Amino acid sequence: MVILLTGGAGFIGSHLCDRLVGEGHRVACLDNFDDFYDPRVKRRNIREAIGRGEFELIEGDIRNNQLIARIFRRQSFDVVVHLAARAGVRPSIDYPKLYEEVNVQGTINLLDACREYGVKSFVFASSSSVYGGNSKVPFSEEDRVETPISPYGATKRAAELFCHTYHRLFDINVACLRYFTVYGPRQRPEMAIHKFTRLIDGNEKVPMYGDGQSMRDYTYIDDIIDGTLGAIYANKGYEIYNLGESRTTRLSDLIRMLEEALGKRAIIEGLPEQPGDMPITYANIEKSRRKLGYAPRVSMEEGIGRFVEWYRQNLFP
Repeated sequence: MVILLTGGAGFIGSHLCDRLVGEGHRVACLDNFDDFYDPRVKRRNIREAIGRGEFELIEGDIRNNQLIARIFRRQSFDVVVHLAARAGVRPSIDYPKLYEEVNVQGTINLLDACREYGVKSFVFASSSSVYGGNSKVPFSEEDRVETPISPYGATKRAAELFCHTYHRLFDINVACLRYFTVYGPRQRPEMAIHKFTRLIDGNEKVPMYGDGQSMRDYTYIDDIIDGTLGAIYANKGYEIYNLGESRTTRLSDLIRMLEEALGKRAIIEGLPEQPGDMPITYANIEKSRRKLGYAPRVSMEEGIGRFVEWYRQNLFP
């Protein structure tokens, strides 16, 4: 297959690039290397892919319609895998217009290009943030999701709706993947596991928002890539899939696991709960198991150990 992968130099995208190229697919990686975190980290993520004949790096922004048109005119794609996004719940509260421009308008730009150039398969990286303050757990793809509690979650839900509209109007097969707190090697530096590891290792204060009882469904990167590949290969119609481990970990327990893996005690700084943060995320993955053959295998304990080992080998901020 020939695949356009947006956000391909990021955490999840670079792992997906490696797997796709390794399986013999041709990948055009579109990334704008923005300054949300150090662009050098992203360039390091794809250094093994660069130079391989099956991989092409295109530097540019999904908001640039002229660039997107040029990309689609010069090459035919079997599938577009759209991971590029402005990430993060808390910063989205300060910059909602930017998040709307990138996450909603950018998605529409790509869907429009698929319509115009006849690409019939689109895989979209959504987020568990669309579930908002949903009190019913585990979260199911059938749950109502009209009340996200952050601009980030709202933009992901809006993009899902546009994906559905383009499927109905233009017969584009769409898979929307609701990722649940992905972690592992190359995780973004501001995400909790990477940030806490760095702070504990450096004997710095670890911010713990609330009472430490918030719970997340942490999902190891290899499992997420397996599920994403399943969606790419099985993409038909319009489907939403939860991709999580289907197990929750309390914030306080996460910190304890990191302490054990690092062999150091955390210096906890208690802070108030943050607006936009969800009290729990917890994925029902029965649909993904049934339709994608999705079967997460890496436990939280094993995944934390793998991450800390990678961190020690790399040690970059």
